[in-house]
Amino acid sequence: MSESVSEAHIDTEAAPAYDPAAPAPLNVPRTPTGNAEVDARLDRLADADHLATDGHVEVYEDVHRGLRDALTALDARPGPAAPAPSHHQSRS
Repeated sequence: MSESVSEAHIDTEAAPAYDPAAPAPLNVPRTPTGNAEVDARLDRLADADHLATDGHVEVYEDVHRGLRDALTALDARPGPAAPAPSHHQSRS
């Protein structure tokens, strides 16, 4: 009886403890967009793979802020002038 108890004790010590909060890579593929600024922000998501879940928020907020800034910059860039409104009305 003492042998079976000691064998069970050894087996539980040999098995690694499972920690559900431990960092684990998500291995989500990221396809390059062709925009260096956007790609750099998306690559930052890989930093979350090495953090516990409570650290993910900081990474996600940083990436979101950077992507939002990149979109805002698109609106600020000068583009071609809009065509002048036509005052000529066609009659049918």
